[in-house]
Amino acid sequence: MAIMGLQYFVCLAVVAVVVLPAAKRKILDAPLHGLNLNDLVVLSGGHTIGLARCTTFRARIYNDTDINPDFAASLKNLCPADVNVGGNNTAPLDATTTVFDTVYHQELLQQKGLLHSDQELVNGGNSESADLVRYYSGSSTAFRDDFSASMIKMGNLKPLTGSNGEIRMNCRRVN
Repeated sequence: MAIMGLQYFVCLAVVAVVVLPAAKRKILDAPLHGLNLNDLVVLSGGHTIGLARCTTFRARIYNDTDINPDFAASLKNLCPADVNVGGNNTAPLDATTTVFDTVYHQELLQQKGLLHSDQELVNGGNSESADLVRYYSGSSTAFRDDFSASMIKMGNLKPLTGSNGEIRMNCRRVN
């Protein structure tokens, strides 16, 4: 259930951060199903563990301007610009991908967020989310404590049922 909850929350975050036009959005200015901006930033820190496929970060390393150039260059051999090559190759979401720590938040401050939506927490025009990234980057205790509390909040979300909504198979596409 928690994994589906996290997937549900991440889908909502993708819609809030990526899909909505910049003029019509501020990163979660209003609470979202009982979750707030602090929850978004701390739960995004779950990206301190894991890998992402080239198809999810290719556009970022070739097109984005808010990326550390050395970091982008280090990924280009793994993930060629040609969309027909290397799509399933993976890269770690942060430098300590098997350790639950604050390196994810630290790397966002260095413009080393692997995913565009992650880097938006710092570069998306919301100073409050950037301040939270700075806070969590410097306090592993706060990160662990708040992550636990936000996971519990997320676990208490009521899933959509029947015709009340749609659980997307792919967050970016309507089923």
